[in-house]
Amino acid sequence: MSLPLRDVALGPRTTLGVGGSAQYFWEVTSEQELTLAVRWAKARGLPLRVLGGGSNVVVADAGFAGLVIHVALRGVETSGSDPVEVRVGAGEPWHPFVLSRVAEKQQGIECLAGIPGSVGATPIQNVGAYGQDVSETIARVEAYDIEHECFRTFDTRALRFGYRDSFFKSQAPDAFIVTRVHFQLAPGAPPALRYAELEREAQRIREAAEVDALGVTEVCQVVLGLRRKKSMSVDARDENHRSCGSFFTNPRVPTAQVERVAREVRAEPVPQHPEPGGLVKLPAAWLIERAGLAKGVRRGSVGLSTRHSLAIVCHDGATANDVLRFAHEVRATVLDKFGVTLEPEPVFWGFPAGSGGLPPLPT
Repeated sequence: MSLPLRDVALGPRTTLGVGGSAQYFWEVTSEQELTLAVRWAKARGLPLRVLGGGSNVVVADAGFAGLVIHVALRGVETSGSDPVEVRVGAGEPWHPFVLSRVAEKQQGIECLAGIPGSVGATPIQNVGAYGQDVSETIARVEAYDIEHECFRTFDTRALRFGYRDSFFKSQAPDAFIVTRVHFQLAPGAPPALRYAELEREAQRIREAAEVDALGVTEVCQVVLGLRRKKSMSVDARDENHRSCGSFFTNPRVPTAQVERVAREVRAEPVPQHPEPGGLVKLPAAWLIERAGLAKGVRRGSVGLSTRHSLAIVCHDGATANDVLRFAHEVRATVLDKFGVTLEPEPVFWGFPAGSGGLPPLPT
């Protein structure tokens, strides 16, 4: 049984690599240890945050005054045959887990390879890429209810999945801690080919290989190739690797807003995807570039990825405040140009609360 540590640096535990220390840090490897850690923090009146792979968090330079729980619950258990149900510990690294399922020819998450982080974070954000979301295959989620100090199981209806959203994301950050995730995967089923870029690349490979179709293994490799080209894969050798991946979500706007965007770009067609409720989803990366911020633009030690304008990248000497200032610049530039407000994907620890999920600029 481990005990909490004092003043543990959080920056090296995140993919951005910036930010200060946790006042207390506790790595938990079992449900019993998790219960003990939560009760320890509550007895001392300390706020809680949960750290997985650190791929979706920006830690303030001053750090976090409270207890950070690193969920390291491991284990992969399978049952059933069609579908195959896979119960996974929240601390399992996401990318190796995807590869293990693809190796077993189990369809359902093949387009989500190469995403950093842990399994426990995926239902919170409803992680998705290349036309596939984890909500399609998650059957249940086990989580610890901090207020009532008990473990609960949520089915898909209770999870209320939406675009990069879920029941957990709508709650206070210290309300629930995901412990296990249940996936239902389809053995031998054809891979998901719904995203135009992925479809084009898959077709090119089919024609070159003179085969009728690709399986989940081949499509997974295509996805990894596309992610590498955009510096959106797990690779510490990449100059753009210090990022949260996509920093902003794709905005969903009314049709009238699309018309304003179209007027601003004039003859260029606006890429768009119809959404329920009469809204239209626009690609944030496209908006950022058309607003005048090109790939690779930098402000000191922080800038956009040289390969993908939706990723904010840290370089040597960067601070969390540098990230925040640049994020505000990107959002303000898009708002001024198109009247569209971009919302951040990562969560922010140790910052004062701000509007639209983005903390206010430091004074």
